[in-house]
Amino acid sequence: MRKKEEHFIQVTMVNKLRNAGFLVFAVPNGGARNKITASNLKREGVLAGVSDLVIVLKENVVFIEVKTEKGIISKSQKEFGEWVNKLGHEWQVWRSMKEVQKFIDDNRYFGK
Repeated sequence: MRKKEEHFIQVTMVNKLRNAGFLVFAVPNGGARNKITASNLKREGVLAGVSDLVIVLKENVVFIEVKTEKGIISKSQKEFGEWVNKLGHEWQVWRSMKEVQKFIDDNRYFGK
């Protein structure tokens, strides 16, 4: 049930960001797959822990992990966040539309 809730939260977040003029895209890393598809995707570069959303700004890239209010960050997700932070990018966890609105307000000059 939590995955379905997370899905609807993410859809709402993407729509809000795109309506505000941001370049945002999803990284479909998770989901149920058969062994052949999973193997092919791994060879293509799928990496455990990669964030759900990527927002491209003029001088930065922001990686967003979408979680429900009670969602837990996995070890691989946390490690990914630490990695991109060390590279000078941002990694954030968003659980509600409050974070989306704050991001839009803080970065309004990148949108429409």
